[in-house]
Parts: sequence; structure tokens; C-alpha cells
Amino acid sequence: MQPIFRMFLFALCLCLAPFAPAQSNDTSPRALLAGVANADIDPTPYLVSEKYDGVRALWDGKALRTRAGNVIAAPAWFIAKLPQRPLDGELWIGRGQFEKLSGAVRKTVPVDDEWRQIKYMIFELPDVQGTFAERYEQIKRVVAQAGFPQLVAVEQFRLPDNAALKRKLAEIVGAGGEGLMLHRADAPYVTGRNDALLKLKPLNDAEATVIGHIPGKGKYTGKMGALRVETADGKRFQIGTGFTDAVRGNPPAIGTVITFTYRGLTKNGLPRFASYLRVRANF
Repeated sequence: MQPIFRMFLFALCLCLAPFAPAQSNDTSPRALLAGVANADIDPTPYLVSEKYDGVRALWDGKALRTRAGNVIAAPAWFIAKLPQRPLDGELWIGRGQFEKLSGAVRKTVPVDDEWRQIKYMIFELPDVQGTFAERYEQIKRVVAQAGFPQLVAVEQFRLPDNAALKRKLAEIVGAGGEGLMLHRADAPYVTGRNDALLKLKPLNDAEATVIGHIPGKGKYTGKMGALRVETADGKRFQIGTGFTDAVRGNPPAIGTVITFTYRGLTKNGLPRFASYLRVRANF
């Protein structure tokens, strides 16, 4: 190769190098994420289920992982009972038991007595062909064949109209549940934020990153009074309610992602009546 030509190739490589695609280190498993249902939605195209207040867990046939891709340290006896095929679901103890569940699941050394209370509620079969209605029938068969009482197929049901949907929502919430999930019965398996799956709750919820702590006043002097947060789309606002005294004394660190509830949006697009719910289970 002539020296001039070699120099030309070297210069060309230097020019193109900055535009080479970066190698991604993201090991997060792909998952379907829910949109928000309108209160007046027609439920007839959907299969409806209870929304469980648990920890999302994706089973790849070898390990349980969070949405962030981190391995959940489940006991060997729990893992051994799961089928050797991908599953998507929620680790759950019961209504109103999220903090207890989160404490158990976060441990790097699992405690058997805690895990014997945990159920793995299955609501999807990743990468399986067909409609969701067809996958639901497969889910029931997979769970039945596993013969593991802590592996549960989430019950999916039909509702005839919006009035029935609202009655069911009131029933679930009145019993201490979070709300309902609506999954298009005709939907293929998809991932990412998609309207094939919607959540319906009395309150909306969303996530934001803590960017500041605002000192408290009065009875909260010496503690955190409010959190300054930023949503993924860049909206910044304060959250000053929903905190226990323990959280005010030891608030989520800057950079922590939290979940908050709210009732609609202001004319400026900010959440109305935002209230702290918890640190996002993203460990």
C-alpha cells in the first residue's frame, strides 16, 4: 500500500471514529410498561386484572432480575421450582405489604421465612407468539405444570362495560388494592411503554429523580421539609407531603428515583397535589 494512501485511510478513520456507535452496557431486560387508562375507557377489548403493589421480576430461565437488570437473590429452593422458560410477573406478599416485600427482596442473603410468604404473580410470557388472550391460556398451563404454590397465574377477566369497570375498581381499592390493569386481549407480545397495557387507579402515579432537599420549618425544623424533583421530561417541582417522620429524618439521597402520586396536571403540565409514595424498587 502506498504511503500517501495509508495516510488517507488513517485520516478517514480519525474523522469517522467519533460517530461510531457506542457499545451499550445496558443489561436491563426488555419489558412491557403500562400507560395510563382514561377513567371512561371501554374495557371490552381488554383482559382486566388487579394491579399488584409488588416488585417487578423477570425470570430468564436461570435468574430473577429487576427491571434494571439486577439479579434478585432468591433462595435456591425458590429458583429450583421455576420453569426453565422466561416469565414476567410481580413478586408480592399481599395488599399493603410493599415495604415488607421490598425489605425481603433487597437482601443479598435471602431469608427463607420471608421468601415463603412471597408469591410470584405471572402476567406475561416474554417473546411468545399469539395474542395476549392466547398467552394467558399458556400462562395457566405453565403455572399448573410447575406445581409450585408460590407461582401464581394472575387472574384475567372480562368486563362488559365502563360501569362494571368502575365497580370493580371500587371493589379492589376498597379491599386495600392499588387498582386495575387492562391488557389488550388481541395484543402480540411487545416491550417498552405501550398502550397495549394500561393501569387504572384512583390516583395517577409517576417517577421523578430527587435533585434537592428543602429544609423543614416548624415541627420539621432540622428535618427535610420537601423534595425538589425532576421528571424524565425535564419538569421540576416540589413534593412536600406523603412523608413519614422517618423519611423526613433520612430523606432519599439526591439522584434517587422516587414514585409519587398526583391528581391530574396543572395548566403548565405539572402534577397536581403531588405526594411522595416510596423509593422506586430499582435495586
